[in-house]
Amino acid sequence: MPSKTLSRSLIAAAVIAALGGGYMGREFIETSHAQTAPAAAPAARPAERLAQLPDFSQLVREYGPAVVNIAVDGTVPAAQAMPRHPQDENDPFSELFKRFQMPMPKGGMPKHGMGSGFIVTADGYILTNAHVVANATDVTVKLADRRELKARVVGADARTDVALLKIEATGLPIVKFGDPQTLRPGEWVAAIGSPFGLENSVTAGVVSATGRALPDSSYVPFIQTDVAVNPGNSGGPLFNMAGEVIGINSQIFSRTGGYQGISFAIPIDVALNVKDQLAANGRVVRGRLGVGIQEVTQSLASSFGMKTATGALVSSVEKASPAEAAGLKAGDVVLKLDGKAIDRSGELARRIAETKPGTKAMLEVWRDGAAKELAVTVGEAKDAQVADAGPRAEPQGKLGVAVRALSAEERKEIGGKEGLVVESVAGPAEKAGIQRGDVILAVNGTPVKSVDELRKLVGGNAKSIAVLVQREDAQIYVPVNMG
Repeated sequence: MPSKTLSRSLIAAAVIAALGGGYMGREFIETSHAQTAPAAAPAARPAERLAQLPDFSQLVREYGPAVVNIAVDGTVPAAQAMPRHPQDENDPFSELFKRFQMPMPKGGMPKHGMGSGFIVTADGYILTNAHVVANATDVTVKLADRRELKARVVGADARTDVALLKIEATGLPIVKFGDPQTLRPGEWVAAIGSPFGLENSVTAGVVSATGRALPDSSYVPFIQTDVAVNPGNSGGPLFNMAGEVIGINSQIFSRTGGYQGISFAIPIDVALNVKDQLAANGRVVRGRLGVGIQEVTQSLASSFGMKTATGALVSSVEKASPAEAAGLKAGDVVLKLDGKAIDRSGELARRIAETKPGTKAMLEVWRDGAAKELAVTVGEAKDAQVADAGPRAEPQGKLGVAVRALSAEERKEIGGKEGLVVESVAGPAEKAGIQRGDVILAVNGTPVKSVDELRKLVGGNAKSIAVLVQREDAQIYVPVNMG
């Protein structure tokens, strides 16, 4: 205990010194200014300065009771116990992005997790993160009044990381919603949640950026903040100064697993769209074009004869897809969707996903040095998930992957393509970003149908290779440095 007392004393002393130094320094400047400029207004008193800082106390009193703690019990398959992250310390994305659920044991063992959520209807519907309740067999919601109620998972959408729960209760306190489209960098926001199980904890900060596109999250334009969030905050609400929920705290950037000044929230308009679909159908229906897209760099824009680097570059077009039927080609740059500009590739993915299947839309594309309009009928996206093959094989070979052949059902799910499913990954493949569940289709343009073919294609002396993989609905080239 003495060490704790000393630490607290040191912290208190540091706070006093910091506050004292701050006020002394400012008073000195203001006093000096007053002497040289008699007409200046009197300096504000310290209490008046403090009164100008944002005060979230009323917000917490009014909407804090609608924030809940979520306890989860379940079983985690060995292959999913802990997600793998590249460990290249020189890569700022090497540890992006850690989910901040409470730690879980590895392997096929019981899962005991904690997270946060918030009540959106008085009859017991609750929003949280999908990863909080993933693989859950038992979900318990603890209310601010200390009642503990069993919850039913109505539905969860892994692509946006949004889940909808239901508890049997009435007359519950609820939050109100704001418009995340009006958020501006520098605006004050606050989070309420249960970091490390400490219920109804409040932290505050500012919006750092909006519309952030993160790896493997092309459907969500994240809100970046510097609000302190930690394990257990996952699924909790992010409030603006008006007391409106404008986001769901979902991910953090961290090299330690804890808060490091960068956190990300799902905009509430995205979450409510998912919520409505989960409540109505138990699943989310998304629009689909059937194209692979990537960002337009300045060098690419110049090569295409474009004045600015904007739009979404079509890298591939699936056979028998809505895009093929509309006449889209690899090398087209999508500039507008229904007359609204596409600045970055992620915008096209999100807006198509939000479009109801069967809807007719107009695309403006850049092709052969000129703009061209194409009409397209949006299709329906399907979740192409590769089946779990049981225990994970060990990574091996020069590339650093353990693979297996596609089953007939899996080939059907990815459009009849041939390839190899990645069961585990390490070495050069992991550093390049290849993931478990990816389907390797080709190496340096040569199709891969068997393990022997893959071994031959990567067994040469090439320092780098281009691996074409299928990841969910996307087909992408991954450059691999073979060292």
